[in-house]
Amino acid sequence: MSTVSPTASISWVYALITEQQHEDEDLKPSDTPGYKVNQNLKSVDEYAKMDANDESLKRWKESLGIAEGAAAPAEGPQLTVLTLELESPTLNRKIVIDVQNPTQLAEAKKNPITIKEGVEYNALITFKVNHGITSGVRYIQVVKRAGIKVDKLEQMVGSYGPHPEGKPYSKAFPTEESPSGMLARSGSYGVRSRVIDDDGHIYADFEWSFKLAKEW
Repeated sequence: MSTVSPTASISWVYALITEQQHEDEDLKPSDTPGYKVNQNLKSVDEYAKMDANDESLKRWKESLGIAEGAAAPAEGPQLTVLTLELESPTLNRKIVIDVQNPTQLAEAKKNPITIKEGVEYNALITFKVNHGITSGVRYIQVVKRAGIKVDKLEQMVGSYGPHPEGKPYSKAFPTEESPSGMLARSGSYGVRSRVIDDDGHIYADFEWSFKLAKEW
């Protein structure tokens, strides 16, 4: 019976740790110039009451969910990511991944989603702010093929407070065009997605996969 030497085991563990460190570095958001982590954030109601006589500023804050009485008790995660969705003018439905459903996430990782080659499509996320103000929320995804990084996307989602009516928000990202050609269609792509804010709070971190084909 063959045995694995201690040296080989150590090398394997070291390689695994190094790969994880590289993944974490890939998913690290870009620094916002001049931004410093704020340990003394005001509450939603406090922000709402600031400059209360400025109607235009008041309307702008309300559009971000910053309104008196919008604050909920500070329990659980500050922000909950609900779905990741893909839509395209060439597709008569949305492809939806329920981020809160472990079974669906496992399925999306195991069985690649089919994306038609050479077409325009958009990704979007839906999320709910449960309490407080989330500052500088970003969506980051790293795409790998055969373990090699082939693409990285980082999109600013923005800063939000709880919706006055308790509804979720949605944020659509710029239109992209899917790759095309026989080489692009061969094999599948693994994706790791993360939603994080300027203070380093991670609200979602999940994996899914896709493949390119001639049709959806």
